[in-house]
Amino acid sequence: MSTVAEKLQRKSQRQAPTKQVRLKLVYIDFWSAVKLSFLVSICGAILLMVATLFVWIVLNAQGVIAKVDSVFSAILGEDAGLVSLFSLGQVMLFATIVAILNVVGGTAIGAISALLYNLMVRVTGGLLVGFTNN
Repeated sequence: MSTVAEKLQRKSQRQAPTKQVRLKLVYIDFWSAVKLSFLVSICGAILLMVATLFVWIVLNAQGVIAKVDSVFSAILGEDAGLVSLFSLGQVMLFATIVAILNVVGGTAIGAISALLYNLMVRVTGGLLVGFTNN
């Protein structure tokens, strides 16, 4: 008499045959690549804005901006006005402009990359990827 546990033990001792799948990537959809690169660029822009805000808060809390302003005032002999130049509004406006340019550039790079890959597939035949189940 064999129990269920013994049957399961005998089953687990047998090795399952290894299955292998080979896929060839021969085409990247242009609009899918544009949408994905746009979303990644938006995430990068949000990250840039938040990081800029945090860096400005830390530098302002430590008094680094005021110290740099006093150094420039001592060198130039007049009021340099760096505190007004590096205000939160000015810094965030610059970060917003850079973020928008990064979104546009990142989306364009994603689109161009998809087009170039689709052109190169005609020459090289595509990218071969293999998968196994172990």
